[in-house]
Amino acid sequence: MSQDEQRRIGLRERKKMRTRVAIQQHALRLFREQGYQETTVEQIAEAAEVSPSTFFRYFPTKEDVVLSDETDPQIIAAFHAQSPEINVVRALRNAFATVFATLPKHEQEAMFERGRLIFTIPELRARFLDNLAQSINMMAGAVAERTHREPSDFMVRTLAGALMGVGMSAGLMWMENPDMDLMSAVDEAFSYIESGFPFNKLLEPHK
Repeated sequence: MSQDEQRRIGLRERKKMRTRVAIQQHALRLFREQGYQETTVEQIAEAAEVSPSTFFRYFPTKEDVVLSDETDPQIIAAFHAQSPEINVVRALRNAFATVFATLPKHEQEAMFERGRLIFTIPELRARFLDNLAQSINMMAGAVAERTHREPSDFMVRTLAGALMGVGMSAGLMWMENPDMDLMSAVDEAFSYIESGFPFNKLLEPHK
């Protein structure tokens, strides 16, 4: 492939990304101004200056404009880029730190707003739970590749589920306390797993 062809592909991909971001930004603004249920795909498309058919090329449903998270593939890529000598949990902690260190403030704000919608709108919450199995499978695949095991390995899937669970827990705390440092909470949550979940005291009967 020539340099000109590579440049054209790069420009095309950047244009697609700008369109995708614009659609999501206008959707969040409209949800904020007039409510999620009251906002239609047609209104979002008009605000983003695209056709409804273009909207559906980027987001299959209105729910997907909220559920779609561009940081997920970035985190997975950063995870794979970690040194093989680092354990799985430390590699994931480093990956989150790498991605969040370069995440602009407006993207963090959009992430919070999407999270708030997911946990307050019933249909979004239902779709999120439906997608959770896919997220665990994705994490299991990444863990399996790093540990040279099969994604179906019981310990691999258990660790993947634990990682997703503590990440969700940190996210829920962030929804309840918007001023908290999300990255610090996520890192602390993962540190519990890395240290072997020292929760024996919590497992003992309360006296």
